[in-house]
Amino acid sequence: MPTTVVVPTVGRPSLHRLLRVLSGATPQPAEILVVDDRPGHGSADGSADGSAPLDVPPGVRVLRSGGRGPAAARNVGWRASRTPWVSFLDDDVEPDAGWLADLGHDLGTVDDDVAGSQGRVRVPLPRHRRPTDDERGTAGLEHAAWITADMTYRRSALAAVDGFDERFHRAYREDADIALRIIARGGRIVRGGRRIVHPVRPSGFFSSVRSQAGNADDMLMRRLHGPGWRDRAQAGRGRKGRHAAITAAGGLAVALAAAGRRRAALAAALAWGASTAEFAATRIGPGPRTAAEVIRMVVTSVLIPPAATWHTARGWLRYRHLVPWSSDRRPAREVAGPGPVRATGMARASAGTRQL
Repeated sequence: MPTTVVVPTVGRPSLHRLLRVLSGATPQPAEILVVDDRPGHGSADGSADGSAPLDVPPGVRVLRSGGRGPAAARNVGWRASRTPWVSFLDDDVEPDAGWLADLGHDLGTVDDDVAGSQGRVRVPLPRHRRPTDDERGTAGLEHAAWITADMTYRRSALAAVDGFDERFHRAYREDADIALRIIARGGRIVRGGRRIVHPVRPSGFFSSVRSQAGNADDMLMRRLHGPGWRDRAQAGRGRKGRHAAITAAGGLAVALAAAGRRRAALAAALAWGASTAEFAATRIGPGPRTAAEVIRMVVTSVLIPPAATWHTARGWLRYRHLVPWSSDRRPAREVAGPGPVRATGMARASAGTRQL
Protein backbone atom coordinates (compact mmCIF):
# COMPACT_ATOMS: atom_id res chain seq x y z
CA MET A 1 0.00 0.00 0.00
CA PRO A 2 1.47 3.40 -0.95
CA THR A 3 1.28 4.92 2.54
CA THR A 4 3.38 5.14 5.67
CA VAL A 5 1.54 4.95 8.99
CA VAL A 6 2.91 7.46 11.53
CA VAL A 7 1.97 7.08 15.20
CA PRO A 8 3.21 9.77 17.63
CA THR A 9 3.28 8.46 21.18
CA VAL A 10 4.22 9.26 24.75
CA GLY A 11 4.32 5.58 25.63
CA ARG A 12 0.70 4.93 26.56
CA PRO A 13 -0.17 1.22 27.03
CA SER A 14 -2.76 1.54 24.26
CA LEU A 15 0.09 1.80 21.75
CA HIS A 16 0.75 -1.94 22.00
CA ARG A 17 -2.84 -2.82 21.12
CA LEU A 18 -2.79 -0.47 18.14
CA LEU A 19 0.48 -1.88 16.79
CA ARG A 20 -0.75 -5.45 17.17
CA VAL A 21 -3.79 -4.63 15.04
CA LEU A 22 -1.73 -2.85 12.39
CA SER A 23 1.01 -5.49 12.24
CA GLY A 24 -1.44 -8.35 11.86
CA ALA A 25 -3.70 -6.81 9.23
CA THR A 26 -3.55 -6.87 5.46
CA PRO A 27 -2.66 -5.30 3.16
CA GLN A 28 0.36 -3.96 5.02
CA PRO A 29 1.42 -0.32 4.62
CA ALA A 30 4.85 0.42 3.20
CA GLU A 31 6.09 1.16 6.71
CA ILE A 32 4.88 1.80 10.26
CA LEU A 33 6.77 4.58 12.04
CA VAL A 34 6.33 5.16 15.77
CA VAL A 35 7.60 8.56 16.91
CA ASP A 36 8.54 8.48 20.58
CA ASP A 37 7.74 11.94 21.94
CA ARG A 38 8.71 11.28 25.52
CA PRO A 39 10.98 14.06 26.83
CA GLY A 40 14.70 13.61 26.30
CA HIS A 41 17.08 13.41 23.42
CA GLY A 42 18.37 9.88 23.81
CA SER A 43 18.84 7.14 21.30
CA ALA A 44 16.01 5.35 19.52
CA ASP A 45 15.95 2.66 22.21
CA GLY A 46 15.75 5.23 25.02
CA SER A 47 19.05 4.13 26.56
CA ALA A 48 20.70 7.55 26.67
CA ASP A 49 18.10 9.34 28.79
CA GLY A 50 16.96 6.51 31.01
CA SER A 51 13.52 6.00 29.49
CA ALA A 52 12.51 2.42 28.79
CA PRO A 53 12.60 1.47 25.11
CA LEU A 54 9.26 1.10 23.40
CA ASP A 55 8.13 -2.47 22.88
CA VAL A 56 7.13 -2.62 19.22
CA PRO A 57 6.53 -5.54 16.85
CA PRO A 58 9.23 -6.55 14.35
CA GLY A 59 9.38 -4.28 11.33
CA VAL A 60 8.09 -1.20 13.16
CA ARG A 61 10.63 1.63 13.13
CA VAL A 62 10.96 3.94 16.16
CA LEU A 63 12.05 7.59 15.82
CA ARG A 64 12.51 10.21 18.52
CA SER A 65 11.16 13.75 18.70
CA GLY A 66 12.31 14.76 22.19
CA GLY A 67 9.04 15.68 23.88
CA ARG A 68 8.26 18.67 21.65
CA GLY A 69 4.59 17.83 21.17
CA PRO A 70 2.46 15.95 18.63
CA ALA A 71 2.96 18.47 15.83
CA ALA A 72 6.73 18.07 15.99
CA ALA A 73 6.40 14.29 16.33
CA ARG A 74 4.28 14.08 13.20
CA ASN A 75 6.81 16.20 11.34
CA VAL A 76 9.56 13.79 12.32
CA GLY A 77 7.43 10.93 11.03
CA TRP A 78 6.30 12.23 7.66
CA ARG A 79 9.72 13.63 6.83
CA ALA A 80 11.18 10.15 7.36
CA SER A 81 8.62 8.62 4.98
CA ARG A 82 9.09 7.94 1.27
CA THR A 83 5.56 7.07 0.18
CA PRO A 84 3.04 9.24 -1.72
CA TRP A 85 0.67 9.17 1.26
CA VAL A 86 1.24 9.50 5.03
CA SER A 87 -1.39 8.14 7.43
CA PHE A 88 -1.47 9.61 10.94
CA LEU A 89 -3.01 7.68 13.84
CA ASP A 90 -3.12 8.59 17.52
CA ASP A 91 -1.67 5.99 19.86
CA ASP A 92 -4.91 5.49 21.79
CA VAL A 93 -7.31 4.80 18.92
CA GLU A 94 -8.73 1.38 18.07
CA PRO A 95 -9.02 0.74 14.32
CA ASP A 96 -11.62 -1.65 12.95
CA ALA A 97 -10.32 -5.06 11.88
CA GLY A 98 -10.52 -4.04 8.23
CA TRP A 99 -9.06 -0.58 8.72
CA LEU A 100 -6.02 -1.06 6.48
CA ALA A 101 -8.11 -2.57 3.69
CA ASP A 102 -10.59 0.29 3.97
CA LEU A 103 -7.72 2.78 3.96
CA GLY A 104 -6.44 1.26 0.74
CA HIS A 105 -9.89 1.64 -0.80
CA ASP A 106 -10.18 5.24 0.40
CA LEU A 107 -6.84 6.21 -1.13
CA GLY A 108 -7.42 4.29 -4.32
CA THR A 109 -10.67 6.05 -5.14
CA VAL A 110 -9.84 9.73 -4.49
CA ASP A 111 -9.52 12.36 -7.21
CA ASP A 112 -6.19 13.95 -8.07
CA ASP A 113 -7.07 17.20 -6.29
CA VAL A 114 -7.73 15.43 -2.99
CA ALA A 115 -4.90 16.22 -0.57
CA GLY A 116 -6.28 14.43 2.47
CA SER A 117 -8.61 11.64 3.56
CA GLN A 118 -10.12 11.66 7.04
CA GLY A 119 -11.34 8.54 8.81
CA ARG A 120 -14.60 8.23 10.71
CA VAL A 121 -14.44 8.36 14.50
CA ARG A 122 -16.74 6.72 17.02
CA VAL A 123 -16.57 7.55 20.72
CA PRO A 124 -18.17 4.89 22.95
CA LEU A 125 -20.37 6.41 25.64
CA PRO A 126 -22.05 4.66 28.59
CA ARG A 127 -25.56 3.43 27.91
CA HIS A 128 -26.71 3.14 31.50
CA ARG A 129 -26.29 6.82 32.41
CA ARG A 130 -25.80 10.28 30.99
CA PRO A 131 -22.24 11.09 29.89
CA THR A 132 -19.95 13.12 32.08
CA ASP A 133 -18.48 16.46 31.05
CA ASP A 134 -15.27 14.76 29.89
CA GLU A 135 -17.19 12.12 27.96
CA ARG A 136 -19.29 14.73 26.18
CA GLY A 137 -16.16 16.63 25.26
CA THR A 138 -14.52 13.57 23.73
CA ALA A 139 -17.75 12.65 21.92
CA GLY A 140 -17.43 15.89 19.99
CA LEU A 141 -14.57 14.28 18.06
CA GLU A 142 -17.13 12.26 16.10
CA HIS A 143 -18.15 15.39 14.20
CA ALA A 144 -14.87 17.32 14.29
CA ALA A 145 -13.26 18.34 11.03
CA TRP A 146 -9.75 17.21 10.14
CA ILE A 147 -8.68 15.60 13.40
CA THR A 148 -5.39 13.74 13.07
CA ALA A 149 -6.56 10.83 15.21
CA ASP A 150 -7.08 9.23 11.77
CA MET A 151 -5.96 11.46 8.93
CA THR A 152 -4.05 10.67 5.75
CA TYR A 153 -2.35 13.38 3.69
CA ARG A 154 -0.44 13.34 0.46
CA ARG A 155 3.21 13.74 1.31
CA SER A 156 3.48 16.43 -1.37
CA ALA A 157 0.71 18.43 0.35
CA LEU A 158 2.54 18.24 3.68
CA ALA A 159 5.77 19.35 2.05
CA ALA A 160 4.06 22.24 0.26
CA VAL A 161 3.04 23.83 3.58
CA ASP A 162 6.20 22.81 5.47
CA GLY A 163 4.32 20.35 7.66
CA PHE A 164 2.70 20.92 11.02
CA ASP A 165 3.28 24.18 12.88
CA GLU A 166 5.35 23.23 15.91
CA ARG A 167 4.24 26.29 17.86
CA PHE A 168 1.15 24.21 18.64
CA HIS A 169 2.82 22.26 21.43
CA ARG A 170 -0.31 20.46 22.60
CA ALA A 171 -2.73 18.16 20.82
CA TYR A 172 -5.01 21.09 20.01
CA ARG A 173 -5.64 23.16 16.86
CA GLU A 174 -2.53 21.85 15.08
CA ASP A 175 -4.80 19.65 12.97
CA ALA A 176 -7.11 22.52 11.98
CA ASP A 177 -4.15 24.77 11.22
CA ILE A 178 -2.52 22.44 8.72
CA ALA A 179 -5.86 21.60 7.11
CA LEU A 180 -6.66 25.28 6.56
CA ARG A 181 -3.25 25.82 4.98
CA ILE A 182 -3.60 22.82 2.68
CA ILE A 183 -7.11 23.87 1.63
CA ALA A 184 -5.92 27.43 1.00
CA ARG A 185 -3.42 26.02 -1.49
CA GLY A 186 -6.19 24.28 -3.43
CA GLY A 187 -6.24 20.85 -1.83
CA ARG A 188 -9.44 19.07 -0.86
CA ILE A 189 -9.93 16.95 2.26
CA VAL A 190 -12.58 14.25 2.02
CA ARG A 191 -14.05 11.81 4.51
CA GLY A 192 -13.26 8.17 3.84
CA GLY A 193 -15.09 5.02 4.83
CA ARG A 194 -12.58 3.56 7.31
CA ARG A 195 -13.45 3.70 10.99
CA ILE A 196 -11.72 3.91 14.35
CA VAL A 197 -12.89 3.96 17.95
CA HIS A 198 -11.57 6.82 20.08
CA PRO A 199 -12.04 5.91 23.75
CA VAL A 200 -12.49 8.49 26.49
CA ARG A 201 -9.18 8.97 28.25
CA PRO A 202 -9.05 8.94 32.05
CA SER A 203 -8.86 12.49 33.35
CA GLY A 204 -8.34 14.27 36.63
CA PHE A 205 -10.61 16.49 38.68
CA PHE A 206 -9.25 19.69 37.12
CA SER A 207 -8.86 18.48 33.53
CA SER A 208 -11.41 20.99 32.23
CA VAL A 209 -9.47 23.82 33.88
CA ARG A 210 -6.17 22.65 32.43
CA SER A 211 -7.72 22.42 28.97
CA GLN A 212 -8.26 26.18 28.98
CA ALA A 213 -4.62 26.51 27.93
CA GLY A 214 -6.01 25.91 24.45
CA ASN A 215 -7.34 29.47 24.45
CA ALA A 216 -3.77 30.59 23.78
CA ASP A 217 -3.71 28.28 20.75
CA ASP A 218 -6.93 29.92 19.58
CA MET A 219 -5.13 33.26 19.64
CA LEU A 220 -2.38 31.74 17.50
CA MET A 221 -5.03 30.48 15.07
CA ARG A 222 -6.64 33.92 14.94
CA ARG A 223 -3.32 35.58 14.23
CA LEU A 224 -2.32 33.09 11.54
CA HIS A 225 -5.69 32.69 9.79
CA GLY A 226 -7.65 35.83 10.64
CA PRO A 227 -10.78 36.45 12.73
CA GLY A 228 -12.91 34.19 10.52
CA TRP A 229 -10.87 31.07 11.15
CA ARG A 230 -13.54 29.46 13.34
CA ASP A 231 -16.10 29.41 10.55
CA ARG A 232 -13.63 27.94 8.08
CA ALA A 233 -12.45 25.36 10.62
CA GLN A 234 -16.01 24.51 11.71
CA ALA A 235 -15.01 25.27 15.31
CA GLY A 236 -17.47 26.34 17.97
CA ARG A 237 -17.47 29.86 19.34
CA GLY A 238 -17.10 28.88 22.98
CA ARG A 239 -17.76 31.25 25.87
CA LYS A 240 -14.72 33.51 25.83
CA GLY A 241 -16.73 36.71 26.04
CA ARG A 242 -18.85 35.47 28.92
CA HIS A 243 -15.80 34.10 30.71
CA ALA A 244 -14.16 37.52 30.44
CA ALA A 245 -17.30 39.19 31.80
CA ILE A 246 -17.50 36.77 34.75
CA THR A 247 -13.83 37.31 35.52
CA ALA A 248 -14.24 41.08 35.32
CA ALA A 249 -17.25 40.98 37.67
CA GLY A 250 -15.32 38.93 40.22
CA GLY A 251 -12.28 41.17 40.03
CA LEU A 252 -14.45 44.27 40.29
CA ALA A 253 -16.20 42.90 43.37
CA VAL A 254 -12.86 42.34 45.10
CA ALA A 255 -11.55 45.78 44.12
CA LEU A 256 -14.70 47.58 45.25
CA ALA A 257 -14.72 45.72 48.54
CA ALA A 258 -11.09 46.68 49.13
CA ALA A 259 -12.03 50.31 48.42
CA GLY A 260 -14.81 50.17 50.99
CA ARG A 261 -17.64 50.49 48.46
CA ARG A 262 -19.75 47.71 49.89
CA ARG A 263 -22.97 48.17 47.93
CA ALA A 264 -21.21 48.34 44.61
CA ALA A 265 -19.07 45.36 45.61
CA LEU A 266 -22.20 43.40 46.53
CA ALA A 267 -23.78 44.17 43.16
CA ALA A 268 -20.66 43.01 41.32
CA ALA A 269 -20.48 39.90 43.49
CA LEU A 270 -24.10 39.06 42.75
CA ALA A 271 -23.45 39.43 39.03
CA TRP A 272 -20.43 37.14 39.34
CA GLY A 273 -22.40 34.58 41.36
CA ALA A 274 -25.38 34.53 39.01
CA SER A 275 -23.18 34.16 35.93
CA THR A 276 -21.10 31.43 37.52
CA ALA A 277 -24.23 29.56 38.61
CA GLU A 278 -25.62 29.74 35.07
CA PHE A 279 -22.37 28.36 33.68
CA ALA A 280 -22.32 25.51 36.19
CA ALA A 281 -25.96 24.68 35.44
CA THR A 282 -25.29 24.38 31.71
CA ARG A 283 -22.60 21.80 32.49
CA ILE A 284 -24.47 19.89 35.19
CA GLY A 285 -27.74 19.56 33.26
CA PRO A 286 -26.64 17.14 30.51
CA GLY A 287 -24.52 15.05 32.87
CA PRO A 288 -25.17 12.14 35.23
CA ARG A 289 -25.77 14.54 38.17
CA THR A 290 -24.01 12.33 40.67
CA ALA A 291 -22.66 14.03 43.78
CA ALA A 292 -19.08 13.69 42.57
CA GLU A 293 -19.87 15.11 39.13
CA VAL A 294 -21.90 18.01 40.55
CA ILE A 295 -19.11 18.95 42.97
CA ARG A 296 -16.59 18.80 40.17
CA MET A 297 -18.73 20.96 37.90
CA VAL A 298 -19.32 23.58 40.60
CA VAL A 299 -15.66 23.85 41.58
CA THR A 300 -14.33 23.93 38.03
CA SER A 301 -17.02 26.36 36.88
CA VAL A 302 -15.58 28.85 39.35
CA LEU A 303 -12.05 28.32 38.04
CA ILE A 304 -12.62 28.03 34.29
CA PRO A 305 -13.56 31.68 33.51
CA PRO A 306 -10.38 33.23 34.97
CA ALA A 307 -8.26 30.42 33.52
CA ALA A 308 -9.77 30.91 30.06
CA THR A 309 -9.36 34.68 30.28
CA TRP A 310 -5.75 34.37 31.42
CA HIS A 311 -4.78 32.00 28.62
CA THR A 312 -6.56 34.14 26.03
CA ALA A 313 -4.62 37.19 27.18
CA ARG A 314 -1.40 35.19 27.30
CA GLY A 315 -1.90 33.99 23.75
CA TRP A 316 -2.72 37.46 22.47
CA LEU A 317 0.43 38.90 24.05
CA ARG A 318 2.62 36.06 22.84
CA TYR A 319 1.47 36.01 19.24
CA ARG A 320 0.37 39.59 18.58
CA HIS A 321 3.35 40.37 16.31
CA LEU A 322 3.19 37.25 14.14
CA VAL A 323 2.83 37.71 10.42
CA PRO A 324 -0.39 35.98 9.23
CA TRP A 325 0.02 32.93 7.08
CA SER A 326 -0.38 33.47 3.33
CA SER A 327 -1.13 30.76 0.77
CA ASP A 328 1.08 32.36 -1.88
CA ARG A 329 4.31 31.80 0.00
CA ARG A 330 5.98 29.29 2.24
CA PRO A 331 5.97 30.24 5.92
CA ALA A 332 8.38 33.04 6.76
CA ARG A 333 11.04 32.67 9.39
CA GLU A 334 11.84 35.30 11.99
CA VAL A 335 11.30 39.02 11.73
CA ALA A 336 12.83 41.80 13.76
CA GLY A 337 10.79 43.86 16.13
CA PRO A 338 9.55 44.13 19.70
CA GLY A 339 7.63 41.44 21.49
CA PRO A 340 8.34 38.18 23.26
CA VAL A 341 7.84 35.95 20.21
CA ARG A 342 8.96 36.77 16.70
CA ALA A 343 8.91 33.44 14.92
CA THR A 344 6.53 33.59 11.96
CA GLY A 345 7.00 30.19 10.42
CA MET A 346 7.02 26.53 11.19
CA ALA A 347 10.09 25.30 13.04
CA ARG A 348 11.53 22.23 11.37
CA ALA A 349 12.13 19.13 13.44
CA SER A 350 15.78 18.78 14.37
CA ALA A 351 15.52 15.02 14.83
CA GLY A 352 14.40 12.04 13.11
CA THR A 353 -9.17 18.53 25.29
CA ARG A 354 -11.82 20.72 24.55
CA GLN A 355 -12.50 24.19 25.73
CA LEU A 356 -15.53 25.77 27.31
